[in-house]
Amino acid sequence: MPNIAAVLKTEISRIARKEMRSEIQSLKQAVSTQRAQIATLKKRAETAERLLRQLSKGAARATPAKAAAEDDESAGGLRFSAKGLKSLRIKLALSANDMGLLLGATGQSVYNWESGKVRPHAKHLPAIAALRGQGKKEVAKRLEALQAQAS
Repeated sequence: MPNIAAVLKTEISRIARKEMRSEIQSLKQAVSTQRAQIATLKKRAETAERLLRQLSKGAARATPAKAAAEDDESAGGLRFSAKGLKSLRIKLALSANDMGLLLGATGQSVYNWESGKVRPHAKHLPAIAALRGQGKKEVAKRLEALQAQAS
């Protein structure tokens, strides 16, 4: 006949293992759910950080453009294009120094405007716009008159 203490001990062990298994199963499910939530939150955080970087880059780019737009508004809505200024100078067969003389600036300033390094001040934009409507002969006469005044 089996020892009652041994039987009782094995039965208690079996029931304890059964209870532990059910408890561990519910804990495993909770851990699995939490890991899924953590992964989702990490993805959302990465997306938010990426969006923040894009917005901060966009804001940094928008600031010079906003300043340029304000310059254009203060110049009466006149627009400026570095490429357009260079093509105008070539069309009129002028050097950068001659163009600067006509615009009331230096040749180096004209070069910097054409290369896109800087934008002309609002006071120069009307003079640039006036040159757009003139031909080679008119510009040559005006340049001769300015050179005669300078010397």
